[in-house]
Order: sequence, then structure tokens, then C-alpha cells
Amino acid sequence: MSGSTGKVRVAVVGAAGAFGMKHLDGLANIGDAEVTVVSGTKPEATQAVAEQYGVPRAVVGLDAVLERDDVDAVILATPTGLHASQTQAVLAAGKHVQVEIPLGDSLADAESTLAVAEASDRVAMVGHTRRFNPSHQYVHNRVLAGEFAVQQMDVQTYFFRRSNTNAKGEARSWTDHLLWHHAAHTVDLFAYQTGRIVQANAIQGPIHPELGIAMDMSIQLKAETGAICTLSLSFNNEGPFGTFFRYIGDTATYIARYDDLYTGADEQIDVSRVAVSMNGIELQDREFVSAIREGREPNSSLRQVIDCYRVLGALEEQLA
Repeated sequence: MSGSTGKVRVAVVGAAGAFGMKHLDGLANIGDAEVTVVSGTKPEATQAVAEQYGVPRAVVGLDAVLERDDVDAVILATPTGLHASQTQAVLAAGKHVQVEIPLGDSLADAESTLAVAEASDRVAMVGHTRRFNPSHQYVHNRVLAGEFAVQQMDVQTYFFRRSNTNAKGEARSWTDHLLWHHAAHTVDLFAYQTGRIVQANAIQGPIHPELGIAMDMSIQLKAETGAICTLSLSFNNEGPFGTFFRYIGDTATYIARYDDLYTGADEQIDVSRVAVSMNGIELQDREFVSAIREGREPNSSLRQVIDCYRVLGALEEQLA
């Protein structure tokens, strides 16, 4: 951490992308963090983001970040296929790392990255945002207090994405994936709320002729507690977009829509006091910065989330 301010000096890589900017928005509210550099693949777009957020340096590529001595920690908001190798590179450079979900797009990549993290003394975290959304934190707190036990989760993850575009509607250089990206959110959250997953099944619809991926998928999960989860995913749905969670429990039913939470009767629950922000990405970044300052393992560390990727790896084998 920088001697003059004691703040954690952060670099955001992939800063001009949809999630890079979400991290910059969140970091702007964190007093213990200071963004010293942003990085991207397009110099002009990256420079524009630096100016927009008042960041002193804009560079191209990850190597230009890792060689700097004014960076303690790196947030990777880069294409999925780069996540594992870039996470390993950041740790090898002796810097703390938070990588956007998913950790990798294969089990082998996830396992090899975990091995590098376990051999390091740096904080290594994956952006499993659902653990941090106030709506899901509210449910988690009730579970921990023994006031609520999940019997079933019914989850819909729906987008309309028949072309390769990102959350900003811009053309992507890489292909998104229902299993390794979108299912990862729910697989990890289900285990976080209920316990270790002991059974998992998946089926998928037709493969898109150009994108080479299934546009529709159905996943069933069972936890060691006996709780079950049904997850429906689609890139073919014309609205509404996003992920919608229904928790059916022994004492209540909850419906979570991003950071908002409702009862089974669709009455909104006030979750504004669950955490210091209503923004899941900001809360995720606060955990990253706090873990660095306190020298501890963060929530959603690589070690904590690796079981999610082991389940995804087993589902991929089924689908093959």
C-alpha cells in the first residue's frame, strides 16, 4: 500500500468494458482504495475512461500494469478466456487480484489457477457478485441465524443475445457461455446458501450455427442438506432480461431481482440496511480492499469458489 496515503492502489484492466466501468463506479465510493492506472486494448477508449474517472494513467495491456510499482492490486474485467492466465500472471507479479466471474472456462484452468493462488501470500478473489448483493445477503443472514432454510431455489437467467454483443450492446471479441459464465453465478450461490452440491444434471438445446454454443440450457442441483435448485438459462428470451431467483424455504418465500428483494406475495423488503451500499459490485470491491488491508482471506476467494467450477466441469462432461 502506498506510504503517503495508506490506500490500496488498484489497477482496473478492461476498464472501458461494461464491467470495468462498474468497478470504477464502485471504487470511487471506497475511501481506502485509489485507482492509479486503467488498462485496455484500445488506447483512445482507455484514455477516455481515465479522464472520465480522474485516473492518472492509462496503459495498453496487462504487462504494462504488472511492471508498475504504484499498483498493489489488480481487478481483471477482461474476456473469460483470459481470466485464468491473467490471474496467474498477476499473482506471479506479487500483486493481489480480483478476477471477474468466471475464474476460467475449463476446470483445468480453474484448478491450475487455484494452485498458484494457494502458493501465494496475496489476496486472490473471484467476482461472485451474488454473494454480495444485499438481496442475497439478507437471505444468507437469515440462514446463518437459523431463521430460514432453503428447500428449493428456482432461478431464471434470461438474455436476448443471438449475436456476439456485451452488456453495452457492443460487438464482443469473444463468445459468452451459459455454463461457464452465467450458470456459475447460481451454482456458487446455491451452495453458499444451502451447502455443498452433491448431485448435478444438465441438458442443453440446439447449438447456434455461428456462435457454436447452446442458446438454451437447463440445470438441476441438489445440496447435501437436501435442498434442490432448478436453473433455466437462455440467450433466446426477448425479455425481461437478467436473473430472477425464487427462494422457497421452510419459513418464507423470497424473490430476488438483482439488488431488490420481495416476499412470495411480491411485497418489497427493505434491504437498504443490510450493507453500506445497495450496489453488489461496490460491496464486492469493498471486500477485496478490506481483505488486503486486514491481511485475510476474502469472501469468494479462489479456495471458496473452486467447488462451483468442479460442478461446472462435471456438467460439461455430461453435456459432451
